[in-house]
Amino acid sequence: MKMFFFFLFLIGLFPAVNTYMKDKFLIKIETWHKPDMGNQENVHGLDEKTWGNVEVVNIDIADKNSISSKDYKADQDPSIFKSEKTGRGPLGPDWKSELPNNPNCPHMCAYKLVTVEFKWLGLQNRIENYIQKVEKRLFTHFHRQLFCSIDKWIDLTMDDIRRMEEETKKELDEMRKNDEVKGMGADD
Repeated sequence: MKMFFFFLFLIGLFPAVNTYMKDKFLIKIETWHKPDMGNQENVHGLDEKTWGNVEVVNIDIADKNSISSKDYKADQDPSIFKSEKTGRGPLGPDWKSELPNNPNCPHMCAYKLVTVEFKWLGLQNRIENYIQKVEKRLFTHFHRQLFCSIDKWIDLTMDDIRRMEEETKKELDEMRKNDEVKGMGADD
């Protein structure tokens, strides 16, 4: 059984196969970025049967109800953040309908297709649902942070980004080698 979930307003692509479980465990995230407000259906071009198994999940980064109260951080709240460099924000309750009418504010939707397969009798549905819950939480937090940090990255050049990627790779490699496991679960 495959479960397909569709997340909107997100970024990324990575397939992961567990070497212990081999083809019995798969997480795959596919992304299409489109210059719209998330109003396209089946942007990934899935066949009818597969599309019928997709659960569409719209993520509103400005909605405080989309995160738990223990995760809330005022400096990562798009509903109160105002960019000094771009003038964007705060995002009000009707931002999704107002944004397309603002010619000075470019926008895009990141359509995420998250495929999870965990073929282990008795645990399959529970683990697949848990992974989907973690992915939604991760995407929601990341995009809230991304919007609220726009003043830190809006002026970066490609050279700046490549340098930062290399520095981050070195830092992560060192952390993997020497630090304890860290991260975010579904309810942490």
